[in-house]
Amino acid sequence: MASDQIRQMVNFILQEAHEKANEIRVKTEHDFNLEKQTLVHEAKLAIQEEFAKKEKDREVQERIARSAEIGECRVKKMKIRDELLQTLITESGAKCGMVARGQNYPHLLQKLIVQGLIKIEELEVTVYSREQDVSVVEEILPAAVEEYVEIMERESGIKLSPVVTINTDRSKDLPESTYGGVTLTAINGKIVCDNTMTSRLQLVYEELLPSIRAILFPED
Repeated sequence: MASDQIRQMVNFILQEAHEKANEIRVKTEHDFNLEKQTLVHEAKLAIQEEFAKKEKDREVQERIARSAEIGECRVKKMKIRDELLQTLITESGAKCGMVARGQNYPHLLQKLIVQGLIKIEELEVTVYSREQDVSVVEEILPAAVEEYVEIMERESGIKLSPVVTINTDRSKDLPESTYGGVTLTAINGKIVCDNTMTSRLQLVYEELLPSIRAILFPED
């Protein structure tokens, strides 16, 4: 009788132990599966985030490369345009040189001197020209001064007596790159009026630049 009770108790304990062990196993498997799902989910999120980051970095690099390429194209385009405009100035300068060899050049020099005298507004003035133009300037200078005096007397009622001389230092003659024209100075070179063909060409170029760009580059 006692042995039966002991056996029943042992069986009960064993049954309880099996059930408890089964509960622990089930719970352990559940926790393991839950932890595994969590880890897998976090790993997926990490992979997705890493992929998204790499994709974003790739897009940024593509935008940087595209921007650099566009910038390079713009620089090349601007360089080509500047070269074209510079060629235009050079060709125009060459045509100015042709004007300086024409028969009306002495008359043009006279007008440039008169204009320079009006601008400089001084009574003692020195005229500079290219070496090959010195003889022409010497010839037309008296007429230029006379015309200047007449203009000032007509406009202001005052008769001036300017002293206008020609530069005698050949080392200071204007260079060939000026294409002709004159430069007037006063007060020991402190006042300068550049009336060379180059300066006149540059003034016209700057004034007409918007129109020139519109003609040469209509796509803008």
